[in-house]
Amino acid sequence: MVSFMVRLKFASEDRADVAETLRALASASRQEPGCVSYIPHRLEDDPDTVLIYEQYRDASALAAHRASEHFKKHAVAGLFQKMRERSVENLIAVD
Repeated sequence: MVSFMVRLKFASEDRADVAETLRALASASRQEPGCVSYIPHRLEDDPDTVLIYEQYRDASALAAHRASEHFKKHAVAGLFQKMRERSVENLIAVD
């Protein structure tokens, strides 16, 4: 299982567009056969920061996600163009 969180910071004026893009990206991503979980969140105390919790079956499923047309359209050509900051936290499950 591949699990991680992506933190993205946006300008306040982009909030509505970002929310719409996240809904489209999440909906399409959840349809991928290797996607276990794709949940975007807005931080309660900072509504211009988004946290996306993602889980994929394996590294191949993550690669397929990143190669998908919806990722290229909504993330690369959409969110990535508006973000001001981005960080990724890779997660390891505690057994």
